[in-house]
Amino acid sequence: MFDQMTVTKTVAALCGALLILLLSNWAASALFSMGGGHGDEHAAYVIDTGAQEGAGVAAASDEPPFEEVFATADAAAGEKVFAKCRACHKIDGANATGPHLDGVVGRPVGSVDGFGYSDAMKTHGGEWTPDKLSEFLANPKADVPGTKMSFVGLPRIKERVDLIAYLESLPH
Repeated sequence: MFDQMTVTKTVAALCGALLILLLSNWAASALFSMGGGHGDEHAAYVIDTGAQEGAGVAAASDEPPFEEVFATADAAAGEKVFAKCRACHKIDGANATGPHLDGVVGRPVGSVDGFGYSDAMKTHGGEWTPDKLSEFLANPKADVPGTKMSFVGLPRIKERVDLIAYLESLPH
């Protein structure tokens, strides 16, 4: 019914397909590591906003007082700034790569049910007041060392206050 050559070819094709699958899995794991709990946690990708690392901290000393700029915040402009956040955050009550941001202003830090926060964010404490959000958004990794958030930050205070005004305007 089957000759030996047909059986040999079929087995070789299955072994070859399995080998390709294993090699592809190995290559993908090497390229897209998500830090599987081995102490090497790092972002698989970083969202570039055009700001340099550490720029938020340096700019803070040159900024006008937060309250002064926040008084002129424009929620409509903040909605446009939110486009930088959409890759990881939603505003419909559903979590994504990051926790949902509806109701974030005034919410306790690390308090969204069902979201897996980093230990650093869990222990940070406090509430997301507008000024605390501004500090965090300027440079998340400097404000909460150890956060899983890979966003480099918003160095311009005007963008931050507009974004905060937009988030504050959302229904809870």
